[in-house]
Amino acid sequence: MQWDWGAVADFMPHFWDGLLVTLQALALGSAISFVLGLVWALLMRTPSRFVRWPVGAVTEFIRNTPLLVQLFFLFYVLPEWNITFSALTTGVVAIGLHYSTYTMQVYRAGIDAVPVGQWEAATALNLPLRRTWTAVILPQAVRRVVPALGNYVIAMLKDTPLLMAITVLDMLGEARLFSQQNFQFTEPLTVIGVAFILISYLASVLLRGLERRLVR
Repeated sequence: MQWDWGAVADFMPHFWDGLLVTLQALALGSAISFVLGLVWALLMRTPSRFVRWPVGAVTEFIRNTPLLVQLFFLFYVLPEWNITFSALTTGVVAIGLHYSTYTMQVYRAGIDAVPVGQWEAATALNLPLRRTWTAVILPQAVRRVVPALGNYVIAMLKDTPLLMAITVLDMLGEARLFSQQNFQFTEPLTVIGVAFILISYLASVLLRGLERRLVR
């Protein structure tokens, strides 16, 4: 087998298009999962069981069904109910929703790890509940969970190729299309494999740097 640099050069414009889509899906999916995961975690701490039970049931269902099934459901079933999104939007929502059920558990662990004395101090100072959460509890909890959240960012990156199943041309989708059209598989698949490694490594370095800054 001979490495064909010409095939690499021909594939690179397609690679950059796929990389942009992959990074968009990763960034937007991560944002949804982080925000929605925090919402789930806070709802699970409400005194009302009529809120906790439905939230718990929904998040358990999402967490225990495959992401690929959820992608197919959102992409093929929702249009039958006259709810239609683009393929990329559907993929972003599916990734964000799926991983929000995991980040919820991370936030819950971080909140539970805040010392009881912090709650007692906020009560002694007669802080309003909203102020207690925003100024005392959540800043401490988020600092503790940054490494775990970072791990899920990398996990989401590795799940973005699933979007190819609903016609999104991410890096793998572009590589597959190029390979089928040109009958050259080694070069494009090797390029995206290296790209995933580099992006994962860069993300882990950035997250370690963020973790060190938050610990200060």
